Amino acid sequence: MSDHEHDHAAGPGGGDGHAGYSHGVAADADRRWLTIALALIGVFMCAEVVVGVAANSLALISDAAHMLTDVVSIVLALIAMRLAARPAKGHYTYGLKRVEILSAQANGLTLLLLSVWLAYEAVRRLIDPPAVTGGLVLITALVGVVVNLAAAWSISKANRTSLNVEGAYQHILTDLFGFIATAVAGAVVLTTGFVRADAVASLFVVALMLKAGYGLIRDSARIFLEAAPVGVDPDVLGDRLAAQDTVVEIHDLHVWQITSGQNALSAHVLVQPGRDCHAVRRTLRQLLRDEYRIEHATLQVDHVGEEESSGLLQIATPAGGEQDPYCDDAHGPVHRPGPHDH
Repeated sequence: MSDHEHDHAAGPGGGDGHAGYSHGVAADADRRWLTIALALIGVFMCAEVVVGVAANSLALISDAAHMLTDVVSIVLALIAMRLAARPAKGHYTYGLKRVEILSAQANGLTLLLLSVWLAYEAVRRLIDPPAVTGGLVLITALVGVVVNLAAAWSISKANRTSLNVEGAYQHILTDLFGFIATAVAGAVVLTTGFVRADAVASLFVVALMLKAGYGLIRDSARIFLEAAPVGVDPDVLGDRLAAQDTVVEIHDLHVWQITSGQNALSAHVLVQPGRDCHAVRRTLRQLLRDEYRIEHATLQVDHVGEEESSGLLQIATPAGGEQDPYCDDAHGPVHRPGPHDH
């Protein structure tokens, strides 16, 4: 007898009576905290641009540019939250959960582009430094430290398992460090007259922007390319599943992320003839939940040889050249237990 049962936990309350992908913070609460942070950052950003132009400070303007990316990322996060909450239907079988990842990638790209422009301006000012009003820079930067502390506290109350929310949080921390550097630059200009300190502080902010932008693009690209979640080695996972009692083989193993913090897996499992396929499936699902935090698992479980005689399945050669008689187009390596496992 064949068991082709597909276990899903595709949404809130889905699969085996478990709550789906709850992260412990209500969406309404997330939106409230993000909105508070957005208001703080938006108001201060506008004021900082005015003061930066008046003080002729590239450091303040670069801080304001970085804050603009924070504003955009929070706005996109708020929009993504609403879209991701829509139920899966029609052609979008996972819903719109990856809108969050799209906005994170756009935010990372914006950071990288802004950092290139600010780096150019900072180098130009190092070569030919203009006059900078150190007092205005120092006061504005100190106020910026306070504002960013308040905004970071607000976002820390939201759901940071989201790549968007965590990205915004990290960006605000980057702003905080940037404002500290700008305050130091303002104090140096005010006390020593060394106006190049403003451009040096700008380059420090640029370095932080490059780091944050690269991190967002890297993490979002991993999700779009369906890479295994960070910390999960598919080969080790496959061997772990194959080592379970009565399991003969694991193949067509795929593990990926639907969106931030939502891991998924599919696999074809072969068990010894006459053994309980349903019990094996439940055991594997429990292992995936407990050890790998994978709630969305689709497992096709068959007995060895039960379909081979029917002619439904053909001989195939999966990666590595090893023949597999159970799938006509196997993907990836075949995992079998070692001689000590059974």
